[in-house]
Amino acid sequence: MDEVVLARALHVLAVVIWIGGAAMATSVILPAIRRGDLGHDRLKALHAIERRFIWQARTAAIIVGITGFYMVARLDLWGRFSSATFWWMHAMVGVWLLFIFVLFVAEPLILRRHFHGWATARPKLAFAWLQGAHWLLVGLSLITILGAVAGSHGWSLF
Repeated sequence: MDEVVLARALHVLAVVIWIGGAAMATSVILPAIRRGDLGHDRLKALHAIERRFIWQARTAAIIVGITGFYMVARLDLWGRFSSATFWWMHAMVGVWLLFIFVLFVAEPLILRRHFHGWATARPKLAFAWLQGAHWLLVGLSLITILGAVAGSHGWSLF
């Protein structure tokens, strides 16, 4: 099997795990936590689910970054970043960087320290904000995926 084909397959698989998990958390798990369907202790429910998924998401995001960089370098696709026609290439890198920041910086260094206090003092607001932030990330991801798949098959906005 050609190494680029393997890189692409791993790239797509990791995107499915990472963004699919984020979509599941956003559209199913966070609403259930907010309603109290997973118990009255919302923070306990959130942490139980998060600690099981966070390393899956981090690992998948790393794989996406490595395989994405490999494909761009191996196929010499750097020129695409100078053309608006390939806006989805910029979007893929931007979404990836945003998630890398959230998964490796914001979550462990900021949210983990401050969210507990906020969720204890104002749980409705804290969990509404958390779900809203997740919807923003998932929405940007879905637009990017749609654009990347369509763009890589010849469709263009420009």
